[in-house]
Amino acid sequence: MAGALDGLLVVALEQAVAAPFCTSRLADAGARVIKIERPEGDFAREYDHVVHGQSAYFVWLNRGKESIALDIKQPGDALLLERMVAAADVFIQNLAPGAAERAGFGSDALRARHARLITCDISGYGEEGPWADMKAYDFLIQCESGLASITGSAKQPGRVGVSVADICCGMNAHAAILQALYERERTGCGKGVAISLFDGLADWMTVPLLQFDYGGSAPARAGMHHPTIAPYGAYSCRDERQVVIAVQNQREWRAFCEAVLGRVDLIETAAFATNTARCKNRGSLDAEIYAVFRDLTAAALTERLRRANIAYGSVNEVADLSRHPALRRVEVNSPAGPTLMPASPWRWRGEAQAQLKPAPGLDEQGGSVRREFGDSVG
Repeated sequence: MAGALDGLLVVALEQAVAAPFCTSRLADAGARVIKIERPEGDFAREYDHVVHGQSAYFVWLNRGKESIALDIKQPGDALLLERMVAAADVFIQNLAPGAAERAGFGSDALRARHARLITCDISGYGEEGPWADMKAYDFLIQCESGLASITGSAKQPGRVGVSVADICCGMNAHAAILQALYERERTGCGKGVAISLFDGLADWMTVPLLQFDYGGSAPARAGMHHPTIAPYGAYSCRDERQVVIAVQNQREWRAFCEAVLGRVDLIETAAFATNTARCKNRGSLDAEIYAVFRDLTAAALTERLRRANIAYGSVNEVADLSRHPALRRVEVNSPAGPTLMPASPWRWRGEAQAQLKPAPGLDEQGGSVRREFGDSVG
């Protein structure tokens, strides 16, 4: 089945998570992605060895790509990369600050030589200002952006359990590149895109930032409860399973009191009559909820919630995700064997789920790529 980006060449001087996330999605859509690795390989190959001896991160984020190992400090390899870029539609890099430019692959200079080229530079804090030269990794950005301060229990901040800064950055890079490609269709000219990890999480932190700037305080950490909506959180049942409930408006609050709690008297009680009041009096509200839930099994509670049309879910472990009925999987090959992983989140109506191409071994396509571009003229 043809992909929307068939025929597009992406050259990626990339490592770790953010840029590989972006280019993996371009590859899923049919683009040819040539991944440039150091002679020792992308260091993400060594994050762990859980997938047939390979890194879970690497197999996930490098499916569908070709790998060539280059030392771009060497003139021959630098010339080969220049020839590849000359033929490319998109060049993306997320090396340390200034490294690509020092090696002769600064995005402005590349676009000056290749008018249709789209460049994408990924950094920690942007390319200008006092933080431009700072090294940046996911957890650091979670902390610097304030995300960790609103995540975790009331007693201490916490890290979001997946690499959200990197993934957010990769998503933003992917969207910006597609926008630049669309603009090139109309203008014939490429464009430079600059994406930072910090900018991405700062955008995601807009609501708590506005609450602080205009309301005088940031939302307090609420653990497994929503900081500004109540009741919206996880509650334990008689069988010690936890059920998450979400009451979003007054209509649902009324239905929750009537059909789930059996306490119509709470609907207009002053302490609980509005969402603002319920958040202010969350301790008392939770006590009323627990008085009912502690006598119900999770199955009995979810049946009440279902009948009342109240949103609910379970506090699952990763083991529960592994056997979740909504989880769609696809098989991705790699040099060490096939891996079952979540299918692409994109579903195209009327089309079968696209198969994902293999993740490459280090320099697996090095010979063929060198033969293809080694004798060409840039």
